[in-house]
Amino acid sequence: MAAAVACASLVGCASATDVVATDKPGTYTVAASATGGRMAWARAHEHAVSEARDYCERRGMQTSVTMETVSGVQVMSEHASSVNFECHPKF
Repeated sequence: MAAAVACASLVGCASATDVVATDKPGTYTVAASATGGRMAWARAHEHAVSEARDYCERRGMQTSVTMETVSGVQVMSEHASSVNFECHPKF
């Protein structure tokens, strides 16, 4: 219960899934969610993009987001971002 109260604060919480390959070769997906306050969607978006960026950087590559799906618009509800991305060589 204490964690739920902390997540509902202005600071909020964010979590992400593991990166997984999609059925399209070379394309991956990761989802993130956040709760707490009006800007939860922004934290969910940033967390998903950050996970994608970290995944590609660990492979010496850079991220190219190909699609993003977002959900949740009401204050104090869970907001989510799902990002499809590819990793490309750095120039």
